[in-house]
Amino acid sequence: MRRVGTEPEAAAPPTLPPDEIIRRFSQKEDEFLAARPNYGFRKTIRIDEFGENGKPAGQFLMVTETTRAANGQVINKVVQKPQSTLHYFNLETEDVRELDRIPAFPLVSSQLAKYDLKYIGQEQVDEIDCYIFKVKPKALDRTHAYLDGLVWVDTKYLEVVKTYGRWVNELGDVRSATLPFTLFETYRENVDGKYWFPNYERSDDTLHLKDVSVPVRLVIKWTEFKVLPAALPTAAPVAPPTPVKPLS
Repeated sequence: MRRVGTEPEAAAPPTLPPDEIIRRFSQKEDEFLAARPNYGFRKTIRIDEFGENGKPAGQFLMVTETTRAANGQVINKVVQKPQSTLHYFNLETEDVRELDRIPAFPLVSSQLAKYDLKYIGQEQVDEIDCYIFKVKPKALDRTHAYLDGLVWVDTKYLEVVKTYGRWVNELGDVRSATLPFTLFETYRENVDGKYWFPNYERSDDTLHLKDVSVPVRLVIKWTEFKVLPAALPTAAPVAPPTPVKPLS
């Protein structure tokens, strides 16, 4: 699919006013954000190194699962121990988990005031007709990651189906201290016919070391979405019996 990296003039205005499109898709984002904690899923993180011939030379792979534990808590557990054949750098589980700082739903209604959004045209994403909006943060702080890039919105149901860009805060690009990735392309999947959740994310970059520059690629996949079982209700404590006073 062709990426849009500039600001072309829109060939024709959208059917709805851009502000109305933004209002409606942000409301959908609110719904998706509220629904996501009710779902478990499997998450596969893969990082590839490439040699001078462009072929894969090393790989890091980790698989986790979000599920509900017996005590009712939602947990993320490693289901496939991290495996690595990387040659140029070492990765720990904590290095990869720093990527969780990137929000899954950046354009919820409570965040819209922090962005400038500009309608720039239309394009198909996996045969879905989409409006394209350029997204730019108005102001930054140190505690939140903000999208600086593009968002694709389904023209029929007004739901976000793809984002592309970098994540920034007041200190610069939001990324792992070990990994170089800054530009992320994220696709979404329709779950249960209701919600569009991220299911595929990719980033290509170059790791610059002292004597060599190594092309690297990150791919994250979310699969096997399923509604988590309800937490068992906590039994109320049983009050001790009231002592009976003896008859006088």
